[in-house]
Amino acid sequence: MSDQRDLDAKPLSPGLYIVATPIGNLADITRRAADVLGRCDAIACEDTRVTRKLMQHLGVSKPLWRYNDHASHEDRARLLQAMRDKAVALVSDAGTPLVSDPGYRLVREARSLGIAVTPLPGASAALAALTVSGLPSDRFLFAGFLPPKDKARSDTLNELAKVRATLVFFETGPRLLKALAAIGEALPGREVAVARELTKLHEECRTGSPEGLASHYAAHPPRGEIVLLVGPPAQTIADAAHADTLLLEALTTQKPSQAAASVARATGLERKALYARALELQAS
Repeated sequence: MSDQRDLDAKPLSPGLYIVATPIGNLADITRRAADVLGRCDAIACEDTRVTRKLMQHLGVSKPLWRYNDHASHEDRARLLQAMRDKAVALVSDAGTPLVSDPGYRLVREARSLGIAVTPLPGASAALAALTVSGLPSDRFLFAGFLPPKDKARSDTLNELAKVRATLVFFETGPRLLKALAAIGEALPGREVAVARELTKLHEECRTGSPEGLASHYAAHPPRGEIVLLVGPPAQTIADAAHADTLLLEALTTQKPSQAAASVARATGLERKALYARALELQAS
């Protein structure tokens, strides 16, 4: 890596540089990201303590300007003004900025003012988890963090139930069990993956049913950063007998309308037809 004098000899063009940083293992920093962080004029970051550790790893020192969820309009205005004649890098605490991190308004306003915005791709926890989960990756929906309150969490999952794609969420250890319980209720029959501490010493990715995973993590309380993935609804049911099996199982604890709704969410089949069949099965 070039020393600081070589980097400073080649100043960057003014503007905003969106720099992805490692999600755990500092060796995952890209050469281009290291180069830009070494040559920029200042770095806007969520937590100066976190970013300072990365800068120490890179062996460079730059002014660190705090920019997080609590940043004011005035904070943003000062950053935008600086970008007119300085190269300002934007980083998050880990991964790609703007993915469940602050920065959306900053980028939007920079573009509206004609300030150059340059992306430097790199690590992303959501994509890393998707690649190791074994769940379908041809179509996926990143939905950020699930709401912390029970009703809002349930409403969100019900809203996403018909999305024919792998669902990707960020989650915290203390809320994981509630999230798995809500997924089991709202999206029955789906395969789920829990990717935890990616690229770090205790990295793991477990797959299974929401109930099975909840049982494991009840006995082994999870720590660290978590990506929670839910497989898409089944595209088809092999035969009518399979649909009947699911309905009969659901009818042991649910009314016909509820059973039909559960099986519809799990399979993608039409709810109205399943309800009619549930009534037939209940009457027989």
